[in-house]
Amino acid sequence: QGQVRESGGGSVQSGGSLSLSCEYSGEFERDGCLAWFRQAPGKEREGVAGMCDAYYETIASQLEGRVTISQERTKSTLRVRGLKAEDTATYFCAASPVWLASPRRLEIASYKYWGQGTQVTVSS
Repeated sequence: QGQVRESGGGSVQSGGSLSLSCEYSGEFERDGCLAWFRQAPGKEREGVAGMCDAYYETIASQLEGRVTISQERTKSTLRVRGLKAEDTATYFCAASPVWLASPRRLEIASYKYWGQGTQVTVSS
């Protein structure tokens, strides 16, 4: 049974940046994947970024240029810069112990293990 734990988040000024960290414990293939999703109040959960094999990344098109993701096997870091009010959400880390092709890296159903989420609030 795998477990995911996120850290970071909090309140950030508009235009600033943030860094979120995630650690997964459990069985994990060498080319396994970690991803970040977010859910704003009243909205559906959406994919932000995913990475497999610590190299192959997929970034949500609407966030390209503002988001970076890194992975060291079972650890991931998400960095978001140029924060806007619409980035306010609960951010979740998710783990897939096996490889995912690019289109699947931002699909909720691709991930078996999820963290509890960490709140990010962007204020003006």
